[in-house]
Amino acid sequence: MKARVHVMLKDGVLDPQGEAVRHALGSLGFLGVEAVRQGKVIELELSATDEAAAEVEVRAMCEKLLANTVIEKYTIEIG
Repeated sequence: MKARVHVMLKDGVLDPQGEAVRHALGSLGFLGVEAVRQGKVIELELSATDEAAAEVEVRAMCEKLLANTVIEKYTIEIG
């Protein structure tokens, strides 16, 4: 079973990488970009066969390692 975790900075947390991308896009002539938020996607291949159990396990992974829950939020896709 596969799981995909999307991790993004929480709203209100400064995103210097996103700001650098926004600035670079402007330098390349893409002037309509007002804001950029940069995050990460983590894909996991799980041995679990039960979708609900897999989601519980991936949520625990996020809370313990994959996301800094003080400043980041995450979403999980199981499939």
